[in-house]
Amino acid sequence: MSCVAPLGPGYTIEKQQVRVEFVSAPEPRIRIEADYQLKNTGNQPLSELEVRLPGRRRFRYEEPRATWDATTLTLETSSENPRNALIRFPEVWAMSARRTLHLAVEYLPPTADETTLGFSNDAFFLPAQGWNPELLPARGLFAKGGVPPKKWELSVSVPQEFLVHTSGKQKKTSRSAGEVMVRSLQRVHDPYPFVIAGRYTAVQMGRGKGKIYLWTRKPQEAAGMRQVSDALVRTALLYDSMFGTRKKDFSTTWIVECPFVTGCFTNFNPATAKLLGANEKESTTAEMVSLDTMMVDLSGGAPKLAAAAAPSLAASWLGYAQNPGFYEQEPPLSVFPAFAASLGREAVEGADARRETIRRVLHLIPVSVQSPELEDPTVLRAKSFLFFYALQDRYGQEAFRSAIRHMLSARREHGLELSDLIAAFEQETRQNVAEFVRGWMKRPGVPGDFRARYEDTAAAGANPSKESRR
Repeated sequence: MSCVAPLGPGYTIEKQQVRVEFVSAPEPRIRIEADYQLKNTGNQPLSELEVRLPGRRRFRYEEPRATWDATTLTLETSSENPRNALIRFPEVWAMSARRTLHLAVEYLPPTADETTLGFSNDAFFLPAQGWNPELLPARGLFAKGGVPPKKWELSVSVPQEFLVHTSGKQKKTSRSAGEVMVRSLQRVHDPYPFVIAGRYTAVQMGRGKGKIYLWTRKPQEAAGMRQVSDALVRTALLYDSMFGTRKKDFSTTWIVECPFVTGCFTNFNPATAKLLGANEKESTTAEMVSLDTMMVDLSGGAPKLAAAAAPSLAASWLGYAQNPGFYEQEPPLSVFPAFAASLGREAVEGADARRETIRRVLHLIPVSVQSPELEDPTVLRAKSFLFFYALQDRYGQEAFRSAIRHMLSARREHGLELSDLIAAFEQETRQNVAEFVRGWMKRPGVPGDFRARYEDTAAAGANPSKESRR
């Protein structure tokens, strides 16, 4: 295949190295240096290359710098996309020729009126995706380029007192002049590079497959940490049972205190908060920043950590390119992440949380609706959320778990459709699940038997009968 003639313009990244250096004084800064050895493997010479820069809404940084075989280049704004930078070569890049590109960018902490990524002089993190300049394919028909090599090195230089956690497989750690450098090998199955580092106190919670590391700025009370550990281990085991075990490389979870709460979180969703019974005006206190790492706000104390962290853990099983369709789907699958978050809450708060959640969400859905077309987005979202509970009730917990695991495994790293869910449940149950789905999603409101089951339970609890009082 390597001898096949190229069909269009393109290039190959033969070697790549990215270096992260943290400078704590006089003002904290994160310096990124990236070197790429490139070869023109297309069918024509190239005169320019396009680079996707980090988003200014998320990152505050000085103007990037670039060199091409040691010649300093001026980065221009792309006419196709303002976020991208255009690199014009000093001379045409000939076919089969090799060149070296160097990119550098320096991150700054946010100003008082900004909500960009925050960090302090003793801790920082770079989330998986978005922080590293990304080379884009060449322009033109059948164009190629920008794909990282199968293996490349990420190195991190920090003060020697720092703990460091990165993506990839750690290769070597060296110490010199008060600094420590950690080198890690990034491979094809390490989807997004990330870095967590700081003067943290580390505590191990759980064992075996449920191992969790908690990194905090200050030591925490042991008793409170045991409660948190037990609750989060229960959540992880529940997700393993429901969604399938994670790959061996990602079976351990890191929970890390935010270096700087402002700018730490990005994904607060008021609609999801409403389904989970949370305050829609409260800010996020936990968020996955990689497949195995969560940043948390501990200002509310450790006892609140488990309930806040449990829903976010769902992304470790569902997100980060494993099943991206869940986050871009039409109802009811679009609400599956919220349902997964609710399962995490139930693992922490106990079995009664399930009925309380269903009863609360039922109040968002009118008893009488003329047609499904008249249901507003809030009602449709609530109805989709309850749909998954209805599947559990109809087919049983074990069949539900087996069907969901089968669907996730079959469609891993691909998009998802409602037909995938139906097929998985019909294979598991040997029943006409499509008819059940239509009855829920195509008719207005929710089925009367479902509403009666949970609302009658609530009424019985509030007004116990004479017999129950004896």
